[in-house]
Amino acid sequence: MSYATLIVETSDAVTLVRLNRPEALNALNGTLMDELTAVLDAAEADESVRAIVITGSDRAFAAGADIKEMAPKSYAEAFTEDFITRNWERVTRCRKPVIAAVAGYALGGGCELAMMCDFIIAADNARFGQPEINLGVIPGAGGTQRLTRFVGKSKAMDMVLTARMMDAAEAERCGLVSRVVPLAELVPAALEAARKIATLSPQAVMIAKELVNAAYETPLSQGVRMERRLFHSLFAFDDQKEGMAAFVEKRPAKFTGR
Repeated sequence: MSYATLIVETSDAVTLVRLNRPEALNALNGTLMDELTAVLDAAEADESVRAIVITGSDRAFAAGADIKEMAPKSYAEAFTEDFITRNWERVTRCRKPVIAAVAGYALGGGCELAMMCDFIIAADNARFGQPEINLGVIPGAGGTQRLTRFVGKSKAMDMVLTARMMDAAEAERCGLVSRVVPLAELVPAALEAARKIATLSPQAVMIAKELVNAAYETPLSQGVRMERRLFHSLFAFDDQKEGMAAFVEKRPAKFTGR
């Protein structure tokens, strides 16, 4: 399919999604978020796809939500159309892994979209921020909540209340991103990670993702109990037998998703 605001390609069991509104630094408007939702729906439904990478341009992952589109909205309109909730949160419901490959600006909604992904690989020119306070509003797509969980209260307060941007090195130090790579290596590094994931047992990958996400919302004792039960459940799959047999036999495993 062709899209007005995205460039999408799939190979080696990985769907690569490029945000493509260069004239607006990939600002997130309704069309883009609707199209991203459709792409994620299709990737989830396609058994040949095992992982997803979302990226932007060298200059901007996404410079924020589209302010020109947002500015005229009234409270009644935002509430009635379920603004943001309706079409921004599909990535948080993906069972397949989603990697954000961030170069340049990831501000406001762009930072929030990156944080919705399972992990972030950043280029050395990446800049993260929640500057909504400058517009007389606050982050509305999870910025106050996810950023605080990732970087802690003090840094989150600093960024949300002053609109200070965080560079890639600081983002790695405080755990917002998993690693920083040179700009030229960003997409190759993200695709390499996605392709590695794509070679693994899809059930084990989905369960591992579910458990790591649950760790943010459950007490430790409950989380460990959930982990143990789902660990036990994997012994019902052929992939567990294959993975352990391959280890014993010192050969690469051939996972089938069964």
